[in-house]
Amino acid sequence: MNVLAQFRRERSETANGYPQANMFDQPEFEALLRANLKHYPYAVLRGDAEVTAVVQVGNECAEVTFADRVGGRRHRVQAGYVLGCDGANSMVRTAIGASMRDMGFEQRWLVVDVTTDAELDQWDGVHQVCDPRRAGTFMRVGPSRYRWEFRLLQEDTADDFGTVASLHPLIRPWVNGVAPQRLQLVRVAEYTFRAQVADRWRRDNVFLLGDAAHLTPPFIGQGLCAGLRDAMNLAWKLAGVVHGWLPQGVLDSYERERKPHARYMIRFALAMGLTMTAGGETGNLLRRLVLPRLHLIPGIRAKAVDSTTPALRSGPLVIRQGRRRGLAGRLCPNPVLADGKRVDEVVGRRFAVVTSGPLSGQQRAELARRGAVAITAEPGAELDSWLRRAGATTAIVRPDGVVMCAGRDVPELCRLLPAFAPGFADA
Repeated sequence: MNVLAQFRRERSETANGYPQANMFDQPEFEALLRANLKHYPYAVLRGDAEVTAVVQVGNECAEVTFADRVGGRRHRVQAGYVLGCDGANSMVRTAIGASMRDMGFEQRWLVVDVTTDAELDQWDGVHQVCDPRRAGTFMRVGPSRYRWEFRLLQEDTADDFGTVASLHPLIRPWVNGVAPQRLQLVRVAEYTFRAQVADRWRRDNVFLLGDAAHLTPPFIGQGLCAGLRDAMNLAWKLAGVVHGWLPQGVLDSYERERKPHARYMIRFALAMGLTMTAGGETGNLLRRLVLPRLHLIPGIRAKAVDSTTPALRSGPLVIRQGRRRGLAGRLCPNPVLADGKRVDEVVGRRFAVVTSGPLSGQQRAELARRGAVAITAEPGAELDSWLRRAGATTAIVRPDGVVMCAGRDVPELCRLLPAFAPGFADA
């Protein structure tokens, strides 16, 4: 194989406090999530269970019926809200009368996970194989774990590649010289990659999140990330409504904010897929001519590795004031502050007022009364520069790290600040 273009991401921390791209093994991540549940005494994890029905009960709650797969016993639970995170074949989506809207993409792909104690000596980024017949992807996802994805031909099935020997012709460019017995197959599976978005994400007290709401091809690695964004967007709003801090109407902003963002990221993934495979032999010729010369275009490298996603749409919790490309709807940076803590650590799950100007004692008292934390953007520090570039002196940051509004009129901005978790320093 020939390298057509290479875009290297720096391993240094970005404005959000982490590298631009982070590889991890999803089962390990899910194990961390499960372990973290132990810190929440009111959270109960029911395994070996299958949800069979979700219905709205009056105006106040929904009822979930689920069956114990081991004993077969049926259970019913009522809750103020139900979040359907039940995947591509979502039963909850069907229950609320939602359906998927297709964005014109469907391909069968082979996904292979391999562990080995051998060093493959490969470039430590994501390899995209631009082959119109057999497109592929390779990446290292841990110290000894590697993943390959290959587009399946019409006559192929996953069973055709169930051994290292049968798989070897596909992965040979990366494992050449490594004895087959040093390669251990962890998983070989067939997936149908689709691009779809549900036409509605909510009915009454039932919501859709993750693959239940949207499906994306994995070409930019944003499937799980999109589900996490859904959860971050909705969870604090639900907490505010349940505790009476926020009006119920804010829940309408979940779909309004997340659906356009999810659709944009799906289109981005589709564009990457087309870059890899579209156009047949003509497209293949164009890739060979164009891709090696992309680095000659000013700014193209920075754009290719930029992990910034689009701002959320305006609404009751994203308020734009004049500047078209201002801070509202975008993430607040997460630098280390003067006390050695990052912004996320100081703010926790509260609103924050980030300001480069002084706050009066009365303003600070009012922020505390509303449950918010004030963060001073020290002159010349990262937060100060961030505000100045946008022509602002103050930004209101939501519990999910998104800027609600920003500007120079501090009293007006403070007036817009909701009362959220008042009286609870760590709420």
